[in-house]
Amino acid sequence: MINKMTGLLGLLMLGTTWTALATPLGTSTSTMRHDQQRALDAALSAIVDDPAHPLASLSVLAIRHGKVSYQQQFGYRHIGVTPADSLPVTPATLFRVASVSKMMTALGLMRLVEQGKLSLDQDVGIYLGFSLRNPHFPQQAVTLRSLLSHTSSLRDAGGYAWGPERSLRDVFTAGGNLMWDKHTAPGGYFTYANLNWGVIGTVMEKVTGERFDLLMRRLLLDPLDVRGGYYPAAFSTDEVENTATLYRKRTLETEVWQPHGPWIAQADDFYKRPSAGKDNYVIGSNATVFSPTGGLRISAAGLGTVMQMLLDGGRHQGKQLLQPTSIALMFGRQWQLAPDASNGNSERGLYRAWGLGNQQFDALAGQGNGLVEGASFSAVGHLGEAYGLVSAFVLDFKNKNGMVVLVGGTGSDPEHYPGTYSAMGRSEELILTTLYRGAIDKHESSH
Repeated sequence: MINKMTGLLGLLMLGTTWTALATPLGTSTSTMRHDQQRALDAALSAIVDDPAHPLASLSVLAIRHGKVSYQQQFGYRHIGVTPADSLPVTPATLFRVASVSKMMTALGLMRLVEQGKLSLDQDVGIYLGFSLRNPHFPQQAVTLRSLLSHTSSLRDAGGYAWGPERSLRDVFTAGGNLMWDKHTAPGGYFTYANLNWGVIGTVMEKVTGERFDLLMRRLLLDPLDVRGGYYPAAFSTDEVENTATLYRKRTLETEVWQPHGPWIAQADDFYKRPSAGKDNYVIGSNATVFSPTGGLRISAAGLGTVMQMLLDGGRHQGKQLLQPTSIALMFGRQWQLAPDASNGNSERGLYRAWGLGNQQFDALAGQGNGLVEGASFSAVGHLGEAYGLVSAFVLDFKNKNGMVVLVGGTGSDPEHYPGTYSAMGRSEELILTTLYRGAIDKHESSH
């Protein structure tokens, strides 16, 4: 299978026509030539259907020069006992996009900064209504800037999500030293921490008086006419039915991978409307309930709409959602790994530079966080991985190109199928490289 995929990649590089190995499930929106589209469909199908490393589902979108050049879906959003019981991924299928949610949350936050409701450099304790200081460095304030750039000194060791019966104030009081880095003060040292976004979401609730999921609808999703959100209990029946179940070929209890076994649902296995369970939630007490860090359900097409808005200077259908200055600030470099790696934990080179809620990727592969093999693709954006979901939202402002990748389930242990040129898994590398060559790079050279 590896030889077959290598051959398909070669065909894409040469622009050679290829007859599809399998018919993808979904509809492609594309300005590509028919032979190019068939070759790309076939190459992505081969990755999804690799018997050694299968994927439950895949939804992708590519943007070239600000316009959607390719959009396609593969596999199933719900896997039944038989193929007849399974439901295919559609262009409208919502995926729980994991940490790509962080970047979407940051976009909502930047709107509040524009409106003067928040300052990036204010002590967040002022907004929260209680002191939030690293007890080892009590004189150093934690700010939104440090939270957004993962330099706050907060750590996930004490947890980063709690039920509506808990408040963040109580969590931090009880958690003590587990919540903080005792060696580095806020503002300088990078360590990726989900807890940062629980604080960010709670701050956003406190200054607006709005529940986080509803606030994000108002600030980002509704103005773009994008479906989905952070709270499936509030979804329409159609949205619930078209939310992808996330899978692994791994048991839930013992977490043992079984590549030749059945797909096991890990998250969003919605046979009926998700229960609310948050009726007694106190706004501004603990927004981790809505997972600002990873809980957004959205389609690849919806993320494509967000990407086009960003590439168009913050405009959508003639209306200004974000000012260009806010976009420049958000995607400006806030932290960069020192040559001796003394100012951060890069996690095997994956994290080398960061903006406000977004990762800054190297142009060339082979440096740990390169995105595309054998090509120069300078990009910003975010990656995600949780419950079998693998996601990517990456864009190149200079050339107005970008890619969205949503994988709804992985069948093999990522530790046993690592990337060859980055800290990503090999399946993600193959998808990004194939999509870039087929929908952006080679498509561009053929015109």
